[in-house]
Amino acid sequence: MRLSSLADYAVVMLSAAARHGAGERLTATLLSDETGVPLPTAQKLMGRLAQAGLLASARGTGGGFRLARDPGAISLADIVEAVEGPIAMTACVDDHRHDCGLESACRVKPHWGVVNDTIRGALGGVSLATLSRA
Repeated sequence: MRLSSLADYAVVMLSAAARHGAGERLTATLLSDETGVPLPTAQKLMGRLAQAGLLASARGTGGGFRLARDPGAISLADIVEAVEGPIAMTACVDDHRHDCGLESACRVKPHWGVVNDTIRGALGGVSLATLSRA
């Protein structure tokens, strides 16, 4: 299992955001400059992270973004899911998908939920506060 570049960049950007003071105004330009994430990608990710409730946005003069929650209350799982969607090792755990040729005889499918929950639990145990420490 490997994170996509977008999920990796989101982790890097939010880690940088967490190193700023609570409530400090953040912009895509600022985080792009600090992290090296290309500006268009930073802008796209900040929108996704705000939509997921990890960043709060304010419009107008003096606007920008700030962390929506304390870094200790944001997990690596929250960040990955904001970019990638629900954590799942296989697509067969989605009850709406029935495109697997093995589905009718698969004896492993009932166990994937446990695997996914374990992985989500492990990622959920790592906070943004931990990730942002120098």
